Amino acid sequence: MSEKAVLDAEDMRRTLVRIAHEIVEKTGGSRLAIVGIHRRGAVIGQRLRDLVADLVGEPVPLGDVDISFYRDDVATRSQPEVLASHIDFDLEGSTVILVDDVLYTGRTVRAGIDALFDYGRPGRVQLAVLADRGHRELPIRPDYVGKNLPTSRSERVFVRVEELDGIDEVTIGERVAAV
Repeated sequence: MSEKAVLDAEDMRRTLVRIAHEIVEKTGGSRLAIVGIHRRGAVIGQRLRDLVADLVGEPVPLGDVDISFYRDDVATRSQPEVLASHIDFDLEGSTVILVDDVLYTGRTVRAGIDALFDYGRPGRVQLAVLADRGHRELPIRPDYVGKNLPTSRSERVFVRVEELDGIDEVTIGERVAAV
């Protein structure tokens, strides 16, 4: 299977720096928290939080959510890998930036919002994604997009991060059928 590289490590870094600046410009940087969707969205969320905190000059709360049991297909999926969620700060009235790696149908983000609201009621929720590949099935639109990647449904976007995969890159390849 061949994959076409669309972002390398430096492209990813520059993209996240740009998104961090956009977040600060759009929100003013106050009462802000960042929550990543496991797995790669949580890694990207941590990077964004560090960049935003540097820009605003103060700590920004960071959390992560596992959406395994919030998915609308949970009953049809085989044994999901469940990871712990961590939100140990008050969401009430804050602006939460929900972070994911790839926005596709919108179902993962919907599940992420459901999980988030189990921890409190933020003043507003905004969405940041590294890549938006289109093909939405739900009316969800990101506030911050790293790169728009027009793809066919037969393709897949692969996001790899150093912390989990040993490399930072985004590629497009063929969708692999489930075994």
